[in-house]
Amino acid sequence: MRKRHKKRSGKAGLPPGTLVHIGEQKVESTRITLMDYDEVRFEERRIQNVGEALPQPEEPTVRWINVDGLHEVEVLRVLGEGFGIHPLALEDILNTDNRPKVEDYGAYLFIIVKMLAFDEKTNGILKEQVSIVLGRNFVLSFQEREGDIFNPIRERIRTAKGRVRKMQADYL
Repeated sequence: MRKRHKKRSGKAGLPPGTLVHIGEQKVESTRITLMDYDEVRFEERRIQNVGEALPQPEEPTVRWINVDGLHEVEVLRVLGEGFGIHPLALEDILNTDNRPKVEDYGAYLFIIVKMLAFDEKTNGILKEQVSIVLGRNFVLSFQEREGDIFNPIRERIRTAKGRVRKMQADYL
């Protein structure tokens, strides 16, 4: 008797770099937040249209864009085109079964890590993939769900505590 293999994703047979979300949808809708800052200026807002998050060449600030929810592929496609992110990196962001890794694309670093948290409701461990794209003056972070360990960093940026607003994107 032959064993039937369960199909892993709807990606089989598609060319490399094809954007397809592989994994569990963990939020109802994608949420995009933007922090734009330097030593004296600070702006934080929620983005409704992903085009608002694209880089502004005349602004020498650090731009941090955080995306919660990976199932809306068009959001990643627009950000990828706007920031010059390679399609294979975008494909890896959408595949939440990746192992942690760091890849140097020349103009930016691409990083995948696993974030672990204790779930008090189930007394279990929650595992989430976090993908980070670190460029010269920007950081893009992609998470499967809202709520994370970045909140203390966000608060330091908001209140201008420490060195984070005096430093470049790599410090963030």
